Amino acid sequence: MAADPAGVPPPFVVGIGGTGTFRSSTERALRVALHGAECSGARVRLFGGGFLGTLPLFRPGCAERCADVADMLDAVCAADGVIIASPSYHAGVSAMVKNALDYLEDLRDDPRPYLDGRAVGCIVTAAGWQACGTTLTALRSIVHALRGWPTPLGVTLNTSDGPFDPDRAGQHSRAAGALDVVGRQVVELASAFRAYRAVGQVAGAAR
Repeated sequence: MAADPAGVPPPFVVGIGGTGTFRSSTERALRVALHGAECSGARVRLFGGGFLGTLPLFRPGCAERCADVADMLDAVCAADGVIIASPSYHAGVSAMVKNALDYLEDLRDDPRPYLDGRAVGCIVTAAGWQACGTTLTALRSIVHALRGWPTPLGVTLNTSDGPFDPDRAGQHSRAAGALDVVGRQVVELASAFRAYRAVGQVAGAAR
C-alpha cells in the first residue's frame, strides 16, 4: 500500500492470535478482520497460531529474547492498530495468546509503552455463548491494562454454530460482516489517533 500524496504512510495494523490447530476458526476470523483493515487502506501483518506456538514462555527480567519475539515487538512498536483473536479455554484467554501479550511488557519504557495510543480490535471464538462473553470481557480488560483502546465492536463467534461453514452461508455472511467492521474500526480509530498526534506535534513545534 503506497503512501498518500502528502507522503503519509498508510496505517499499519498487526494481527495477533490463533491456535495450534491448522486453519483454526480463530485464525480464520482474524484473517477476515485483517482483510477488512486492508480494504480500509491499512498495511497488515499477521502473527498467527503457528508463530505464537514457537514463542518460549515469557520470563520477566530475562534480557535475552529470541528473534521471533523481537520481530513481533518491532511490529507492535510500529503499529497504529492491533487486532487480537483468542479462543476461549475454560472461559479465559488462551495461554498461547496471553503469552504473546505478556511479551509487551518489554515495551514499558518505549515512548508509546505497551499498546498506548493504539486502536485494538478484540475477537473471541468458543464452543458456546457463555464462554464467549466472559473471555471477551477478559480480553478487553487486558487491552485496557496495556493502555490500548478497544474498538466499540468486539466480535464473539460460537464455533458450535459453524460460523465458517460454507453450507451455512447466512451465518458465514453475518460473521464475516462483523469481523470486517472490527477491521475497519481499527483503521478509523488508528487514523484519528495519528491525526491527533500530528496536531500535537505541530502545536508543540510552534511554541
